Amino acid sequence: MPYYESVFIARPDISATQVEALTETFKSIVGETGGKVTKAEYWGLRNLTYRIKKNRKGHYSLLNLDATPAAVKELERNMGINEDVLRYVTIRVDELEEGPSIMIRSKGQREERGRREDRFGGGDRFGRDRDDRGRRDDREPREPRVPRVEAEGEV
Repeated sequence: MPYYESVFIARPDISATQVEALTETFKSIVGETGGKVTKAEYWGLRNLTYRIKKNRKGHYSLLNLDATPAAVKELERNMGINEDVLRYVTIRVDELEEGPSIMIRSKGQREERGRREDRFGGGDRFGRDRDDRGRRDDREPREPRVPRVEAEGEV
């Protein structure tokens, strides 16, 4: 059977447990039509690039499928009918990815990295720390500017 990856975006006003229930529903639809879901991942509530049906965020979820084209068509039909699904996309792939997807891996790397100040020493882009930057009050005072007055007869 061919392999597919399907990602859907659910409305932001439903909970994560409801998204998991929705995922289980889609898994059962694929199972009933002769396919199987090899991996299901919940990517979380994320910002959308542009508004979809007046929503700025959405719950993202991934399904890796080993199914017939008829099973995928039935899955997409049910995703289109469901009011909680804002968008979905299904693509055919040559092989399914083992382990966590790139979205889950990049999320872990962000958490490992830490804060920018910890990595680069806490200074600004010129290598100075915040305390080294001198304020206007800390500078040596300048000589006051005195306007030059021309004396009579000088040219």
